[in-house]
Amino acid sequence: ARIERLWSRWRGPLGLVQKRHVQEIGIEVPVTPNVRWVRDEAIRLFSRDAEFGIKTQIERGDGSEFDALREFTAGMDRRAIDWKHSARHRHLLAKEFKTERNHNIVFAFDTGRLMSEPLGGVPKIDRAVTAGLLLAYVSLRSGDRTMFYGFASKPGVTSGFLTGTSSFPKAQATVAEMDYSDEEANFTLALTNLAGRLERRSLVIIFSDFVDTISAELMLENVKRLTDRHLVLFATFEDEALSTMADAAPENPEDVARAVIADTLLSERDLVFRRLQRMGVQIIESRPEHFGAELVSRYLQIKQRDML
Repeated sequence: ARIERLWSRWRGPLGLVQKRHVQEIGIEVPVTPNVRWVRDEAIRLFSRDAEFGIKTQIERGDGSEFDALREFTAGMDRRAIDWKHSARHRHLLAKEFKTERNHNIVFAFDTGRLMSEPLGGVPKIDRAVTAGLLLAYVSLRSGDRTMFYGFASKPGVTSGFLTGTSSFPKAQATVAEMDYSDEEANFTLALTNLAGRLERRSLVIIFSDFVDTISAELMLENVKRLTDRHLVLFATFEDEALSTMADAAPENPEDVARAVIADTLLSERDLVFRRLQRMGVQIIESRPEHFGAELVSRYLQIKQRDML
């Protein structure tokens, strides 16, 4: 945000005289996202009482990287038993694994016209950024590297790769520089530019939206190229307005027409999702209140299945 001038006003000691002063300052002030929710949610997700079935203790017990041997106890997977060391020590020992670290996690935010539209009174991009910051905090804490990348009609700001939770303020500052745009997203330019920045296989999370198969065609074409080397996760919000129109009981011919159009658009949306899935793209389509939690849950599943 830009502050052009500063007004100040004060009164004399007796309250009889009042003076006003206007000072031209012309300074740029960064508007950063409110990260209190991000920190609170991250703490909740890493606690033992995590909701939504999200497994948060990811550093030990999952993955494929050997960590240590421990005594086998009831309920453990028998396939984890190390028979060689068990025979040597004369009691059952099991291998304990940990999730691999140092993966690249890329957050690609479409800041174009569709993502600048409001959803429940808040622009979609703002909701996406909040969820992205939550996952960034979790992934940084888990030992992975994160990068933020914004684009609309052309590539925008990028953070470069960040490591460790101490770099979280840099992520916050980067997304603060992302601005709303009334232009369509140029996926050809944006994703080609992004691919050129990635030297090794990465999880690329694309926060975007589309209206129909025609508007999604260029997005599909360029996402396909990205999947040749990287694992792509397409994250978008459920279109509740279309679902409501399609399911509403019609009372007049106009309602029927709206319901038919809404149902057609929802069918085209499903068609795009099916095409993405055939490419090997992971998909999250969620309501805003569950978006961040589902994003973290999918990230943990990807790590546990060793898909990177």
